[in-house]
Amino acid sequence: MNSIAEFQRAIDYVEEHIGEKIDYEKVAARAYLSSFHFQRLFTLLVGIPLGEYIRRRRLTLAGQQLVKERRKVIDVALDFGYDAPESFSRAFTAFHGISPTVAKRGAILKFYPKISVKLILNGGNIMNYRIETLGTFQVACKRKEFLKQQELTTKEISDFWAKCTKDGVIQKAVSLMPKSPKLKGVLGISFTGQGNDERFPYAIGAEYGGGDATGLELIEIPAYTYAVFPTKGKMPEAFVTTYRKICTEFFPQSGYSYGNSIEFEVYPSPEADREDYTAEIWVAIQ
Repeated sequence: MNSIAEFQRAIDYVEEHIGEKIDYEKVAARAYLSSFHFQRLFTLLVGIPLGEYIRRRRLTLAGQQLVKERRKVIDVALDFGYDAPESFSRAFTAFHGISPTVAKRGAILKFYPKISVKLILNGGNIMNYRIETLGTFQVACKRKEFLKQQELTTKEISDFWAKCTKDGVIQKAVSLMPKSPKLKGVLGISFTGQGNDERFPYAIGAEYGGGDATGLELIEIPAYTYAVFPTKGKMPEAFVTTYRKICTEFFPQSGYSYGNSIEFEVYPSPEADREDYTAEIWVAIQ
């Protein structure tokens, strides 16, 4: 994504198809991003996932139709993607605090407006990065699929890290690292070029240098060029802050774009809750 206009074009597409089943790939294409990267960027910029934004907009518009046009509840429910009036009524009540039937008689409703992207002067901060090109190598890891909706994946991925620590996965992966690894630390690996509209693969492990990898998956990482960003601070807050800058400052202005393939979080030590903790984010670029 290189401009505000591209992000706004994606939002406009959502609004134009708000009553339909929305294809996230088509939304993201308006901003020249993959579905994965657009959903992540949307959450970082707006503060809620794309799916939640769509839900709030649908229920806002549904309330207006019930009050202004006095339409039947079942007709409004179907127009906004609900298969049954019961499921629509539950969602409507949870959002507005009143049932659709009560809303039709006249009541206070909640209003969630359409996003309008405006230019805000930003940047002016020095952002350190370097460009690295790596040849093919292997990682030894545990891999699992996660929802792309960020408020869910943050907790689920934290739980996955805790489980891999408890089960000895991280210790074993580290024991199989080469003497001079390309990526110097434990890895959180997002396979951003894989998965589907709803889920993506994420792995925890380390670069593989040889040895008995029983219980771990060996994955070959093709040759890529990466933009590498140092982070400093307590995790995951420091990671989120750095990634927001990558999305909103580096890519729109640097001339680089996502490689839509893979990203690494590189953690050199386990004390990730320290205020002065340092780590790196590696993003495949083109």
